[in-house]
Amino acid sequence: MSDTRNVCITAVDGQTGFLIAELLLKEERFKKHITSLTGLSLDPTSAKAKELESLGAVIVPHHPGKEAEMVKALKKIGCDTICLIPPAKENKLDICTELTNAAKKAGVQNVLLISAAGCDYAERDKQPRLREFIDLEALVLAEKGNADVPLGHSPCVIRAGFYAENILLYAQQAQSEGVLPLPIGENHKFAPVALGDIAHVSAHVLSGKGPHGFDDKHRGQMMVITGPMLCAGKELAESASKALGQTMEFENISESEAKKILKNQATIDDSEKEYLLEYYSLVREGKTNYIATTAFHDVTGEHPTEPDEFFRLYAGELRPKKKVKHNNA
Repeated sequence: MSDTRNVCITAVDGQTGFLIAELLLKEERFKKHITSLTGLSLDPTSAKAKELESLGAVIVPHHPGKEAEMVKALKKIGCDTICLIPPAKENKLDICTELTNAAKKAGVQNVLLISAAGCDYAERDKQPRLREFIDLEALVLAEKGNADVPLGHSPCVIRAGFYAENILLYAQQAQSEGVLPLPIGENHKFAPVALGDIAHVSAHVLSGKGPHGFDDKHRGQMMVITGPMLCAGKELAESASKALGQTMEFENISESEAKKILKNQATIDDSEKEYLLEYYSLVREGKTNYIATTAFHDVTGEHPTEPDEFFRLYAGELRPKKKVKHNNA
C-alpha cells in the first residue's frame, strides 16, 4: 500500500467542500498525511477557490457532462482518494453519478461521500430532495460488491445532520424582530450540527490510512452525525438568548411563510430551498427526534459543538439591533 494520499474534493466552491479542504491544508495533524490536494470547482474564479489555491490546493474546473475529461484529470493528478460532496444544484444526482463513474474509471480507491441524515426516513413522493441521497449512497456503495473496481475497496459515508448554519438564513428576523421563524411545529425536536464538526470528521477520514486505504476504523463506516442537543423551537431560541445575552423567541410559521422567507432572503439554489423545506417537514413528522454523536466522539475524541457555542460564534449575525432613539429638537 502506497503511503501517498492524493485527495480530490468536489464542490470546493461550496462551504462544505471549502471547510474540509481548508482543514486539510492548514492543520498540521491532517496536512502531514496529505501528499496533494485538488479541488474540483464549478466556479474556479470564486473567492473560496482562490483562497484554497493560495493555501496550496490545485483547482481544477469541473465541467459536468464531460466524463472523459474528468477521468483524464483524476488520472493526471494521481487521485487515490475522492471526497464526493453533492453540490447544491438541481442536477446534483446526475453530477455525482458522473463523478462516481469517472472515479471508478480512473482507478480511485478511497471514496468519502457526504450524505444527509434523515434521507432514510424521507418518502420519495413527499421529500424527493432528501431521498436523492439514498440514491447517491446506493451508487457509491454498490461498487463494494465489484471486486474488479478499486473504488469499492475503501468507502465511507457521512450522513450529516441539519446544518446549524441554515438558521443564519433567518438572521434578518432575528436582528429586526428578535425571533427565529421556523416551520417545525411546536412539539417535535431536531439536533442541528455545526458544519465545522462535519468538516472535522471528514478531515480525519480523508487523512487516515490503513492497509486497505482509509484507516480501518473508518473504512466501510456509515457515520450518522447530528448535533449533541435535541431542540424544539423554544429550546433553540433559549440557547440563542443565552449566547446573545438578549431575548430571542421562537415563532412557528407555516410552510408557505417559510417559502416566502427563503425566496426573499436566501441566495441559495432553489433545490437547496426545497431540501430545507423537506427537512422541516421531517421534523414536523417526528422523524428527527434523535441524537447521533457516537461517530463524532469515536473519530475525533472530542465533543461536538453545543447550540450555545454555535450561537456565540455567530452572535454578530443574529443579535437583535438596538433601536436608535432620536431626540426631537
